[in-house]
Amino acid sequence: MTTEAITEASGYCRYTYRLRLSSTARTALEAEWDRLRWVWNECVAKSKSVHAHNRASGERAPCGPVQLAAMLTEARARTAWLREGACVPQQQAIRDFGKSRAKALQDIKAGVPVRQRAGMPKWKKKREALPTLEYTKRGFRLKDGRLHLAGGTVVRPVWSRQLPKPPSSVRVYRDAVGHWWASFVVPAVIEALPATGRVIGIDWGVKETATTSDAHDLPHAQHGRTAAQKLARYQRMMARRKPKKGQAASNGYREAQRQAARLHRKVAAQRQDTARKWAKQVVRDHDAIAVENFRPRFLAKTTMARKAADAAISATKKALVEMARKHGRAVHLVHPAHTTMDCAQCGARTKHALPLSERTYACTACGTVLPRDKNSARVMLVRAGLNPTGADLVSPATC
Repeated sequence: MTTEAITEASGYCRYTYRLRLSSTARTALEAEWDRLRWVWNECVAKSKSVHAHNRASGERAPCGPVQLAAMLTEARARTAWLREGACVPQQQAIRDFGKSRAKALQDIKAGVPVRQRAGMPKWKKKREALPTLEYTKRGFRLKDGRLHLAGGTVVRPVWSRQLPKPPSSVRVYRDAVGHWWASFVVPAVIEALPATGRVIGIDWGVKETATTSDAHDLPHAQHGRTAAQKLARYQRMMARRKPKKGQAASNGYREAQRQAARLHRKVAAQRQDTARKWAKQVVRDHDAIAVENFRPRFLAKTTMARKAADAAISATKKALVEMARKHGRAVHLVHPAHTTMDCAQCGARTKHALPLSERTYACTACGTVLPRDKNSARVMLVRAGLNPTGADLVSPATC
């Protein structure tokens, strides 16, 4: 199984492969993760102690990557167990901690609300945190189809497809089901598609995951609803076997937890497969795409929360943008304000917001009557400055 995703910088993409591990390699990776978890927790303790000292004394003692790197050097010289591990993933753990802490401090200074800002780095507990090891270019190499990691660990990825270019870094991690994966970062290769001369507008929704200005609508697949009965069964098993605070979980609880995680992964894979197939079809048939820059976080507080989560709007939007970047198509992200109130034919705006129960848009200025979501999809094209063939839309300059 292989997954591929273009990163935010759009200059790199990830190729993820399943790992087949021997018992020796699995033991070595778990031991390496114990060291990384220790390094991370030491960084958390150091950060907390420096913060408490600064508040008590009024000073501003630094606790940045330089101080944490010096702490790691001293700890490796003093502790033989820590010195047995590779220094590359340990240094990367410190960099990740510094980025996480800097992001939290930046949100605090910017006055971001507590529910929306990034939290300070927390402890990584042995039975809760999933192993994740980051290796930069000098910490791994590929030879004879095997992945050689710093520290002498050798693993064999399942090469379902070849890497287009040499990777710059790799992330080795274990998911909630217990499977190990290797995620390589490689420079993105644009695979240009022939021009079609067509454009498309896309409006996100709950009843239909995506409504387009032509016939490429994406219906709600309801993968989560299909698996809800099995998931409820496993959750009841976990509730009955839930351990008391401070006690270790039983084998029955861990097995139910594993079954629930396997079902969650299956649903996520189904949603991703549906989104990528639809995105591939849209990108192949259109040169430019106008997408509603919709953030469905507010839907979690409404009565549509479960259905909206099952629609996976964010994942579908991400798959569409990544696919368009991969094939060199133009993507226009349109602000969603008033897209349901504007008329795609004449540009007039209704005087009041339309309730969700009203599914037909009727313009009082020009008399246009369209399905509400179809009108919104055409408004995306107008706002993006696109004039599709066969659609009478106003000039973008007059909107």
